[in-house]
Amino acid sequence: MAYDELLADRVRGALTDEESLREQKMFGGLAFMVRDKMVACVGTGNRGLLVRVDGNREPEYVRLDGASHAVMGRGRSMGDGWITVDAAALTSEAALEFWVAAAMEHNANAANSERSARHRHR
Repeated sequence: MAYDELLADRVRGALTDEESLREQKMFGGLAFMVRDKMVACVGTGNRGLLVRVDGNREPEYVRLDGASHAVMGRGRSMGDGWITVDAAALTSEAALEFWVAAAMEHNANAANSERSARHRHR
């Protein structure tokens, strides 16, 4: 089964200004990578979107409409900060932009902490 191409186009549009954006097939869908880290992955059918967000903020995020902690397969947790957002909760541009922004915030913070760690180990 193919990933949701319309949702992929919407995510691509939301990330169009990112210089290091690349796409990669992953998790049975299409992942969008920025700075070599996954920001979002469009699932197959109407599975929605898998996003990588700040694990400390996950409790507030999973209270939002259509959001839940991501699992792989039968009950295997993906760890803190991995959230699945149902396709039905992504019908508005504002909703999609919210989740992409949350994922990009985590992506930028992760990149900054990696740069700081490299400087400390020189």
